[in-house]
Amino acid sequence: MGGATAVGLMAATALTSPAAAQGGAPPTVTAATPLSRAVAQWDEHTARIEPSARVEIRPRVSGQVEAVHFRDGALVPAGALLFTIDQRPFQIAVDSARAELARAEARLTLAEQQVQRYGPLTAQRIAPESEMDTRRSALREAQAGLLAARAALRQAELDLTFTEVRAPRGGRVSDRRVDAGNLVQAGQSLLTTLLALDPVYASFDASEAQYLRYARAARGGLREAGGLRVQLRLLDEAEFSHEGGLDFVDSAFDARSGTIRGRAVVANPDLLLTPGGFARLRLFAGEGQALLVPDAAIVADQSGRAVLTVGADGTVMPRPVQLGPLVEGLRVVRSGLAPEDRVIIGGLHRARPGTRVTAEQGRIGPSPIASAR
Repeated sequence: MGGATAVGLMAATALTSPAAAQGGAPPTVTAATPLSRAVAQWDEHTARIEPSARVEIRPRVSGQVEAVHFRDGALVPAGALLFTIDQRPFQIAVDSARAELARAEARLTLAEQQVQRYGPLTAQRIAPESEMDTRRSALREAQAGLLAARAALRQAELDLTFTEVRAPRGGRVSDRRVDAGNLVQAGQSLLTTLLALDPVYASFDASEAQYLRYARAARGGLREAGGLRVQLRLLDEAEFSHEGGLDFVDSAFDARSGTIRGRAVVANPDLLLTPGGFARLRLFAGEGQALLVPDAAIVADQSGRAVLTVGADGTVMPRPVQLGPLVEGLRVVRSGLAPEDRVIIGGLHRARPGTRVTAEQGRIGPSPIASAR
């Protein structure tokens, strides 16, 4: 009997709360008002990396590929020779055009001589005027024939130069799509693809609310702002180490997603930013006053993020908040919190919404750790 009583007392002691053990006193927590300071406002997005130019290399003349002059995936400068198409048929066409030009020049010389010869005869009424008209017409035909022959020669020479397929700009080529010996068709056969990689584009989608905020802050329109600042980091990077500027905003919102597409230009001197990859992009939204709290003071539930505040009577009240980026170890609170609110920054595990606590004054400093004083 006595043993059972002892066990019951031990169980009652184990189930007694800390507040009851202290005579019903509320638990103690540390609370402080959020730190208010001017910070750079950034909005983060997921960006897709795209080349600043994409060129499909196709032949401008038909023929047999004679040689390939690049290594698959190589970096090539503008004007680099990529493919050579058999030049012999085009050299023959050039020689034929030159011969036709010489023939046209000879016809023109003969027509000029005949006009000069028949001019005095017509003036002396020895030859009829109609004969002179025929000679003048023949001269004009010879002149036109000469122009046509010269144009045909230029076209033949141009086709000959097209047998050397060169890079229209610098960049990285893909793999070859044809090898030497294959026949290719002008304007149809794809030889390879060239991508310009410095700079690159970073495309992202912004919500309507974000777009309106950017546009109003830009004064005169987002597109005329001269390029808002952007920063980029890859998935394995901790810092936003790549700098760029906004250079394009689409003309309309997407009807399905309600977002608008933006594009930034980012320098890529080391060619680390690879088209097709993803990165985190943050867009500069201006300087402004912001409230900051430690990350440790933020709690999460099914509805989102919140902080716990202490009222004047010591009651714990949750405040749903919208969060921003980290600034010097503190989290920016975009909305949901007032400067005079007392946020619980210590003893958070002892605070429950709707209960009373005893709040000790603390301080939020420019570091991840909030110290009590």
